[in-house]
Amino acid sequence: MARKVFQGVLPFTTTGQAPEAVTVAGRAYKVVIARHRRARRYVLRLNDDDSLRLTVPRGASIAGGLRFAMTQADWIGRERQQRQASLQPWRHGTVIWFRGEQVPLTVTRQTIAWASESIARPPGGPERDGVRRAVETHVMALAARELPSRCLELARQCRLTVARVSARNQRSRWGACSTRRVITLNWRLIQMPPSVTDYVIFHELMHMKQPNHSRRFWREVDAVCSWWREAERWLRKHGRELL
Repeated sequence: MARKVFQGVLPFTTTGQAPEAVTVAGRAYKVVIARHRRARRYVLRLNDDDSLRLTVPRGASIAGGLRFAMTQADWIGRERQQRQASLQPWRHGTVIWFRGEQVPLTVTRQTIAWASESIARPPGGPERDGVRRAVETHVMALAARELPSRCLELARQCRLTVARVSARNQRSRWGACSTRRVITLNWRLIQMPPSVTDYVIFHELMHMKQPNHSRRFWREVDAVCSWWREAERWLRKHGRELL
């Protein structure tokens, strides 16, 4: 289940020569082209170095993909703004998502607290951003304890057998399901509303029945998670705001 990308569809055109950069809203971006035989649409991603990664479906034109990229000024702008905000050191009053709510951090010389959580503050000034690392480490530990057990509980409800579940620091997916029934979940799911977390887990579980995103797959999802459309809307709106 992918994250941090913008997807769209444009009519396929004849193959053209791909330039090394495109200009979007007056700013030049280097474009890294990646063809993917399973892709059904153009997929755009902003890389850490401010270049763009453009995934082009098999049979589609690079020129068409570049035209698509040039129409995404608003999305690229939001991504860059979010990235700049994420680089700011965390301190007292910084707001984060936790279990579906935006909560402020209370930072003292000794502790960091938010919602019902409280941890010891590590030594070092804000320039080292030890506050953020401490919070992330704590939330990751919560995810490692809670997400696998929740996944196994939902799997039992669906009468499915999972070989293994783990919570990981996935950079481009909320979750994944292998052909060996191994499920990996992004630890950031612990920041989402429980209903959205459950949707992501159900999504991966249903891939055991349908290893694709066909209509049949979505019927399986709808049968166990009738609120999946609302969950998808939450992910599209807030997914980039997570840690």
